[in-house]
Amino acid sequence: MSGVFERALEAERLAGRAARLLQRPGALIEVKGLGYVVRFGPRHRAMLAVDEAAFRALAREPGLVLRREGGWRLARAPSEAPPPGRPGVIEGERLVLEDGGAPVRLKANLGESPLAWLARRGGLAPVEAAAGERLREDFQKAGTVGRLTMNWDAQPRSGGGGERLEPALRARAAKDRIAAALAAVGPGLREILERVCLAETALQAAERELGLPRRAGKTVLKLALQRLAVHYRMAA
Repeated sequence: MSGVFERALEAERLAGRAARLLQRPGALIEVKGLGYVVRFGPRHRAMLAVDEAAFRALAREPGLVLRREGGWRLARAPSEAPPPGRPGVIEGERLVLEDGGAPVRLKANLGESPLAWLARRGGLAPVEAAAGERLREDFQKAGTVGRLTMNWDAQPRSGGGGERLEPALRARAAKDRIAAALAAVGPGLREILERVCLAETALQAAERELGLPRRAGKTVLKLALQRLAVHYRMAA
């Protein structure tokens, strides 16, 4: 991974963190020194420092609105809050690597996904979280962000991979990888991956949709992610 791409990716991550904080009522971002800071109100202490690259990413997506009192607020209006079952969803774009190693910008959730939420709170082992994120990245490459269900097994098979694929071929290859991964996980476990990793449904909502006992979803998800990690050769 090139240094340029690493810096761009770090700017995207920092912008995502800032956007999550700016969703709070009264939150703003303003100039401080050579950078910017996020506050929960004009007289509140700074919660996050943001550099110029991250500020530009934040201004681009999800967007900022100039405040009459100074600084900026998130362009997203309260009425555009994410629907129940999809916490932390901020639709935007993110840099990911093509199969050949070239960076491309794809539609993505800039907020904190249910998978990231669990991992940050120690609910998932690092290898489990990494496997889930790899599946989610293929979902973004497939161009299917936001779909709740899809018959992955019905996707045509191809050789997949290859450098500088045309968008349609890149999406086809990603769908094939998703189909192979979900088939390896198997019925009974793949369904929770489709909801939590792909549709970014909150774990409790996924439990209800799948008819699982309360608090059983985390156990099922961990089993599914462990099997996924084996498929990706991240674990034995």
